[in-house]
Parts: sequence; C-alpha cells; structure tokens
Amino acid sequence: MGVNRDQPDRWKADITRSVDMYNRWFLRFAPDAYRKTRLRTTEDVQRTLSATADFTRISTALLRSNPSVLPTLRMSTCPPLAVDRVIGLAGVSRNLVRKMEAGSLPPRMPPRELSRDLGKIVRTIKRLADHDIFAWLGRDEGPTEEERHRAATVVADRLCGANANPIIRNAQEKRQLKKITDWLRRRGYVKAKAGVRHDEMRGGTYALRLNVPAEQEGSGQTVNIPVDVVVKPMGATRVEMPLLVEAKSAGDYTNVNKRRKEEAAKVGQLRDTYGKDVRFVLFLCGYFDSGYLGYEAAEGIDWVWEHRMDDFAEFGL
Repeated sequence: MGVNRDQPDRWKADITRSVDMYNRWFLRFAPDAYRKTRLRTTEDVQRTLSATADFTRISTALLRSNPSVLPTLRMSTCPPLAVDRVIGLAGVSRNLVRKMEAGSLPPRMPPRELSRDLGKIVRTIKRLADHDIFAWLGRDEGPTEEERHRAATVVADRLCGANANPIIRNAQEKRQLKKITDWLRRRGYVKAKAGVRHDEMRGGTYALRLNVPAEQEGSGQTVNIPVDVVVKPMGATRVEMPLLVEAKSAGDYTNVNKRRKEEAAKVGQLRDTYGKDVRFVLFLCGYFDSGYLGYEAAEGIDWVWEHRMDDFAEFGL
C-alpha cells in the first residue's frame, strides 16, 4: 500500500501547495543565489581576461593548459555561441568540446588532432569576438579598468543567463538535502561513515549522494545508480534494503514531464538487481502536475511532498 501515490483525491491540493512553496522560495532566495554566482563568475571572467592579455592573446596553448576557459570564450563572441554551435562552426570533435566544457581534454585524442581542433576553436573565437564588449580590440591602447570591469560583468551575465536554471536547481538541491537531513537528525538519525556502501549501513544512519550498484539490463554489466539520500530505518536488520530518496524540484511543468522516465528507469534497474521490494521515494517541491504523478504512480513510485515531510514516517523512518 502506498503513502501518496494511491491518494489521487488529494493530489490537486498537494500540487497547489507545492507550487506555492516553490514560488515563495524562488522570490525570497533565488535572486540571492543568482547574484552570488554572478559575483563568482565575474571573478572567473576577470582571470580569463588576465590570462588572454585582455582577450588579445587567445591561443591553443591557453586552451591546452586551461580548457575550462571555453565557456567564457563562447560568451565573449557576437553572437554568444552555444556548445553545439562551436562544434559546428569550428568543425571539431564533439567529445573535445564536451570535455573542455567540463574542464579537461580527451586523454586519448591524438596530439596532432588535438592541436588542429584547438586551433580551429581559437580561430572561430577570434573571428567572432564581440568588439562592442571588448572595445579596445583593434586600437593601440589597452582597456581602462572601467572597460575591463564592464566587459567582465557583461560576459558573466551571459554565462549566468545561459546557466540560470542549473544555478537555481543547485540551490534548491542543497536546500532540499538540508531539509531532509534536519528532519532525520531531529529523529535521532546520524550520518553514516564516509565511503560506506548501502549494504553496510546500520539502522538509524543515512548517507548523501551514495552510488548504489545495479545490473544494466541486457549487458550483464554493473552500473552505479546515484541516489540523493539513502536511509537505513531505526532497528532495521543488516540485510534490509535502506530507503532510497531522490530529491526533485521544478520551476515549471514542462521539464518534469520530459524527464519523468528517468526515475522509472532507475527503479527498474534497482528492482531487477535487488527485487520488487526496493523502496524508492521522490521528495518533491514545485511544479509536479497530475500527469507526472500518475506516471510515477503507475511505475510503483511513491513520493513525499516537502510541505508534508512527516509522511517520511509512513515509510518506516
């Protein structure tokens, strides 16, 4: 028997309360989270300006030694370039650009091919450099401090604008995990030792962002399923499976319905590995409509609303 998934008569009221809770949080805290990220990003852009001699010396050596500058360079062009646009315009390896966006280079890429593709990226960035932002390009004297700061701020705004949703999502995730851990601690739960596996946890402990191994269907291989919160109930035996909790927040209805199959896929792999009694619970705040809830319920997935956290007790916590 479920806790919320088999209570469709109260879904509508819960959806309304959840949306209201998310909106209150967004209005109070999202602007601050965005401002703090923009300040850090501005400092990063200023370091890139320094490393490129105020955007006058962009080289393959720079990209080779510091591949993480690529997002800043993409936002320094006119127009700003999305990742796929860099790949297409420069005619370079998708894997190379994806790796650089994550701050590294492909370790197995042949050196000659790497140098060639880095050179293509440099030429593309130089050709499209935004002279309205970097007003000193093409003139004899370098930028004033005011021009340099203004350019860094504009590029930082572009970067943050492109990453606005991840910034808000990361802030929400931290807040949700804190809410869960605070709730657990008030009930006597303690954090498990670092590096613990899910099948080593003792009753009354929890772990954050734990990888739970599962069999990949059809391949015979094992994959790690990342789980936000893993909780071993008080008094649970050593062999009992802990409760697996996935924290989710959403600022609109569209994205959740696009991604709703992800949880079902996770649960499917876990059940194939550990049996049908695996307990996988969603912790929801925000825009989750009846279509999303109905889909998850049909997959046998239950949930706890953030505005009614004591429902965790009904899962044995």
